[in-house]
Amino acid sequence: MRYRQLETPKSIRTVKETAMKLTRLAPAVLALCLSASAALCQMGAMPMDHGSSKGVPSHTLTITANGKSVTMSAADLQAMPQRTLRVHNGHNNQDETYTGVGLDDLLAKYGISLANGNAHKVYHSYIKAEGTDKYWVLYSASELVPELHTWDSIVAIAVNGQPFVTEGDFRMVSGGERRPARWVSNLSALTIVTLE
Repeated sequence: MRYRQLETPKSIRTVKETAMKLTRLAPAVLALCLSASAALCQMGAMPMDHGSSKGVPSHTLTITANGKSVTMSAADLQAMPQRTLRVHNGHNNQDETYTGVGLDDLLAKYGISLANGNAHKVYHSYIKAEGTDKYWVLYSASELVPELHTWDSIVAIAVNGQPFVTEGDFRMVSGGERRPARWVSNLSALTIVTLE
């Protein structure tokens, strides 16, 4: 009696071919994961005190949205509605009071708010805040809208009632941070990006 070989269905062949391709990619994926893990470990080992970086003092703030940029001075921000934010600064282990413009107010100037059915823009946008020392952080726009969160994030122009002395005219400060890792001293640029 002869046995005949059954033909493998196409769907099983496709699964096998895909598994073979994934097996060939496994070393590259592993290397990528290991390098990302090493980078994260290095970041964790870095001192948290980026707030005292040696960046050049910032005297202008460039805000870029939708491919258009505007440069603002401390006087321009002082002319806008001000907010006060009381936070604990983990860099110097002190409670401080910052004054400045709410990031949600800046976002609203560029059409990123929950008003007028623009919720999709809020959920699809992020802000890159960068200092003169090239230290930068990201915020989701939804983190900055008061209708969605109970804390404030501001572009501060003063601390404890006094303008900044050695760290430029602007500092990014967020009240929702357990550690001030996303605060940016010598703030020089805010880039607002909306993904479609």
